[in-house]
Amino acid sequence: MHRHWNIARGEFRKYSSYQVAALAGLFTNVVFGLLRSAVMTAVFAERPVVGGFSQVQSLTYVWLTQGLMTVVQIYGSSEFAQRIQSGDIVTDLQRPIDPQLMYLAADYGRAAYHTLYRGIPPVAIGALVFDLVCPGSAAMWAAFAASLVLAVAIGFLFRFLYGLTAFWLLDPRGVALVAVILTNLFSGFVVPVSFFPGWMHAIAVATPFPGMVQTPIEIFTGAAQGWEAVQRLATQLAWAVGLLACGRIVYARGRRRLVVQGG
Repeated sequence: MHRHWNIARGEFRKYSSYQVAALAGLFTNVVFGLLRSAVMTAVFAERPVVGGFSQVQSLTYVWLTQGLMTVVQIYGSSEFAQRIQSGDIVTDLQRPIDPQLMYLAADYGRAAYHTLYRGIPPVAIGALVFDLVCPGSAAMWAAFAASLVLAVAIGFLFRFLYGLTAFWLLDPRGVALVAVILTNLFSGFVVPVSFFPGWMHAIAVATPFPGMVQTPIEIFTGAAQGWEAVQRLATQLAWAVGLLACGRIVYARGRRRLVVQGG
């Protein structure tokens, strides 16, 4: 555990070296947050509630998605796949630490940095411009924090899983592109999953993607409270465990393949 903690701290320090990039990204997040807020306001011009969300909740949703974008790494980036392609994976295999857990710890360090510098600031700016909602009790804040931790895990474990296709493909970027499209659509990042038509909503909730964005935001805005929030957290945990197990199985098979190719 101490080693994983040090890895997370090292990753936090690494991202702290790029302050100008963080400010540029923050500016972009705020601009798009304002544009998306204008669109969302127009949606509620004729009706008070859409998909179980009020206008205030939906505006909060917009700014939280802008904040969670980099925390959960919604656009995807699989360093592990690049290491497989380059052959640097051999170094990981020689280390006395599990690669999957090592990169998960590193991702938590990255997520912690982005929470402070790219997550909280756009939400705070959005709260200055619009009337937003927030959890009304310590229990809901705790539930949101737990949901966010699980969201980061689900996001990483899914990226790790599709990154493993580099063991079999010469170039896994096609798979990564499809994965990013599915993540953006079904996580609720573009629009809340509850806005989807019935058949599309059924498909979305049968995937791990809502656990990356939709679930923590529903808990934060109060769209999911009490027992419903507990159920959402349990679903997130189940997906995290399932993706962790799938990643280990696929990694083990890919590792055997790598050994065969290496002679």
